[in-house]
Amino acid sequence: MSAEQLPYCPGTLAEGFTTYSPGCLRNLFHGKKVGHVLPYGAPEQNEEVAKQFRENRKRISISGVQEKLSFILEKNVLRLTKEGEQGTYILKPIPRDLKNVTQVPANEHLTMQIAKQVYGIATAENAMIFFNDGTHAYITKRFDVNEEGGKRGKEDFASLAGKTKDTAGANFKYEFSYEELGLLIQHFVPAWRVEIEKYFSLVVFNFLFSNGDAHLKNFSLLESSNGDYLLSPAYDVINTRLHVDDSDFALSKGLFANARSYCGKSEHPSKADFIEFGKCIGVT
Repeated sequence: MSAEQLPYCPGTLAEGFTTYSPGCLRNLFHGKKVGHVLPYGAPEQNEEVAKQFRENRKRISISGVQEKLSFILEKNVLRLTKEGEQGTYILKPIPRDLKNVTQVPANEHLTMQIAKQVYGIATAENAMIFFNDGTHAYITKRFDVNEEGGKRGKEDFASLAGKTKDTAGANFKYEFSYEELGLLIQHFVPAWRVEIEKYFSLVVFNFLFSNGDAHLKNFSLLESSNGDYLLSPAYDVINTRLHVDDSDFALSKGLFANARSYCGKSEHPSKADFIEFGKCIGVT
């Protein structure tokens, strides 16, 4: 499929559109008429573009293995941020050194859309986008930046757990359990009984859709307009099993804080295990 022959909205996947649908434009681009083709060629095809992208990588402060680039919407055109500018979008091009590597952007987009549209999970707004040579990428709107460019308070759960590379080693974001993460929500979120149900649903979804990268830095609390903190929209949700040989869970302890065998004969958790997990974290 080429960028010129789209049979559906590359954001919502609704049929009958050859570019972003009105609903996608409203949610992702504040209603502005933004095209689905970037004013850049793929960086590997153009040295001048590659140089701009290398400079941009130095400025973006979001961690992670997958390459991330900072973009801003200027009038109706998306462009790379310049030094001193606050980006409002994150673009992820096709990465390297993975199985089925060209499918990574579409995989993340589709998994995020399934989470939102089928299961009603709040997610960061996102879409597919294309370089002007037809190469595709994934783009998502930053939920921690408002329309005026101001930052909203955001804390990932590695920070809330007091884990850094210095205090807990290179695997700091993986050495935990989903039960312990849930208990942090109880501790830091006044309205935790509402937020814990959202968290439970996301953990179940990640398991069902083989997201083996749901580590501590991929869960966050976000400051609301009232000044309190709630669970942020889901982000970095992808079926990792298509690209790497990983385990059921990103966190080393799995569901429970204390080592225990799962209820069934399988080494994988069952419905009964998730029910017990829900009870442990306070789901009514």
